[in-house]
Amino acid sequence: MKLISWNIDSLNAALTSDSNRAHMSRDVLQTVIDYDADVIAIQETKLPQAGPSKKHLQILEEHFPSYEIVWRSSVEPARKGYAGTMFLYKNHFTPEVTYPKIDAPGTMDDEGRMITLEFDDFYITQVYTPNAGNELVRLGDRQIWDEKYAAYVRELDEKKVVLATGDFNVAHKEIDLANPNNNRNSAGFTEEERAGFTTLLKNGFTDTFRHIHGDVEGIYSWWAQRAKTSKINNSGWRIDYWIVSDRVKDKVEKSEMIDSGPRQDHTPIYLEIDI
Repeated sequence: MKLISWNIDSLNAALTSDSNRAHMSRDVLQTVIDYDADVIAIQETKLPQAGPSKKHLQILEEHFPSYEIVWRSSVEPARKGYAGTMFLYKNHFTPEVTYPKIDAPGTMDDEGRMITLEFDDFYITQVYTPNAGNELVRLGDRQIWDEKYAAYVRELDEKKVVLATGDFNVAHKEIDLANPNNNRNSAGFTEEERAGFTTLLKNGFTDTFRHIHGDVEGIYSWWAQRAKTSKINNSGWRIDYWIVSDRVKDKVEKSEMIDSGPRQDHTPIYLEIDI
């Protein structure tokens, strides 16, 4: 089974804008299409409450004619046009689709952050984990989210194998970002967030990238847009993951980043697993 996950940072912009960045996004999207994955998870869609427009759906159907599409948008009282997730899956599959709420703090459950696909023998679930925010204003809520999310996937794992993916907004270890010493108190690399991800893995899950590649350094999934040379200098972070139930980790055949060329921000991540 071939699976892709990508924080696209605005599906609307990627599909309809004429900016230089949008053209780069569409180049990456074509690369994703060429992989012919069975399931594609997309985070940070930033779509309206009602979801994709007719124009969005038309473009998606042109690009992905053999896929079903499900989505979840941010809804009131959460901010409009914020966060959001989407799955595309080959139309010969018939998973049960659920839109979990995990009793998270504030408006987090209303921000469209999770979708789960249930197949006969396994789950595929995606998440767009809340960022701790500027000056870590949301760190306390983020810690609660991490606890609730870990409990959710642990509950799934008690029933079936779990493949979990998304933008987890944390670089787990020092080798998962280029400049750990300069980011000790930065959102995504606090001790609290790293501990939360450690706890998640200890609940019976494997970081597939590390399982395949060991302690390789210098491979990242995100480069800051505001720093114009971040990708040229490879000053990145690995904050996007495919994690799987421990009992199927040896079925993972590939776990890697997909080349997104000069486009900064997130790059898609790829998982191949014999399941």
